[in-house]
Amino acid sequence: MKQVIVVILIIAAVVVYSCAYTVDETEQVIITWFGRPVGDTITSPGLHFKLPWPLHQAVHFPKNLQEWDGDADKINTDDKKLLWVDTFARWKIIDPLKFYKLTNVQGLSDKARIDKAKIKISEIINAKVRDEITNNSLIETVRRTNRKIMVASQSAADQEKALYEESAAAGDEGAPVIFEDTRSLGEVKLGRSEVMRRVKDQVNVDLADFGIEVLDVKIKRVNYTKDVRDEAYQRMIAERKQKAEKIRSEGRGSANRIKGDMEKELQRINSEAYKTAQEIKGRADAKATAIYAKAYGEDPEFYSFMKTLDTYKETLKKDSSIVLSTDSEFLKYFKGSKE
Repeated sequence: MKQVIVVILIIAAVVVYSCAYTVDETEQVIITWFGRPVGDTITSPGLHFKLPWPLHQAVHFPKNLQEWDGDADKINTDDKKLLWVDTFARWKIIDPLKFYKLTNVQGLSDKARIDKAKIKISEIINAKVRDEITNNSLIETVRRTNRKIMVASQSAADQEKALYEESAAAGDEGAPVIFEDTRSLGEVKLGRSEVMRRVKDQVNVDLADFGIEVLDVKIKRVNYTKDVRDEAYQRMIAERKQKAEKIRSEGRGSANRIKGDMEKELQRINSEAYKTAQEIKGRADAKATAIYAKAYGEDPEFYSFMKTLDTYKETLKKDSSIVLSTDSEFLKYFKGSKE
């Protein structure tokens, strides 16, 4: 008797276990009857009960946001700019019954259903992104508004930096890297936000039958293809070299002006110094002349004697030879006194 009771309890435990299931806060569940959905979607978290397997089976779907990260793709804009465009999106299942019916494949796991949905999302988003970017110019993909972010004197590299900062400020996960003088790209008519909103709306129309809603589609990165990017790099290098040469030229001009001003100032200083020196020399000569005149006035004979000795010192050297008459005034002091 005890063994029968134990068997009954075990069977009852197995039946209760197969009838009970839990729903997480991030999940929603539908119940299927031999593969066909029955009842409404269960979204309230906690413990729930159903008929035992295989009569009823609980199929779990995520209720929270799901991520989709696409691969970069080459797309031509309306103004013939070949770009690499990398997009991402956030989506969720809003109607599990529709989602289950369109992803219902025998033996498919819950995770495999999500992966199948991502493939469908990729096909639709990639197609819609391509259509919108192809039908609009490059400026619509890069800029959000016509807000002025550059001045006429800015180089392409400075404008690229401004574009990066504008996109980063918009809250995108990645900023576009566009090497282009945006003054030649025209005015923004729609802007990146409006273009991507249109993509989202079109994607949701196509995914409505899948019970999926895409909450947002964003461009993560925009870049030129390698060939166009290399050409842009060379253009930027040439522009930088031109700017550097202009700065060097201005520097040489400034250096020449400074050098000219310094030479002018040096000439002024030398001129003033020469003038001062000549004035001092003139005053000294005048003073010396006055002293000489005074000395000459007090004793002309002594003054004549001293000046003649100085003349002898300057003109008569060790090996000098002079032929003069004995009556020469120059030799009068060699003759001695007449007395």
